[in-house]
Amino acid sequence: QLQLVESGGGLVHPGGSLRLSCAASRYTLEYYAIGWFRQAPGREREAVSCISRNGGYTNNADSVKGRFTISRDNAKNTVYLQMNSLKPEDTAIYYCATALGCTDPYDYWGQGTQVTVSS
Repeated sequence: QLQLVESGGGLVHPGGSLRLSCAASRYTLEYYAIGWFRQAPGREREAVSCISRNGGYTNNADSVKGRFTISRDNAKNTVYLQMNSLKPEDTAIYYCATALGCTDPYDYWGQGTQVTVSS
């Protein structure tokens, strides 16, 4: 079974940056679109960003446009989420997940990585 592992979360001050990584072992990610999602305490899960299998298509939630960038390195079997100009409202657990396409159902999910933006 495909297993995704997120990393790169942590505590950062407002205005700071983090880069999250989503990696898989034993399975290649290049056959999947990858989405990033987040869930803050007491709130519903929110789609943040998605990248197509070949990286030619990306989309971002309005709340992160201009601040977050999704990318992938299929040679490293890793997808990244570069997060700049972080705000306290970005605090959440961030998850990556696989799908055939960005608008298809997501099937495999990682365990999540905590991002906390606080002064």
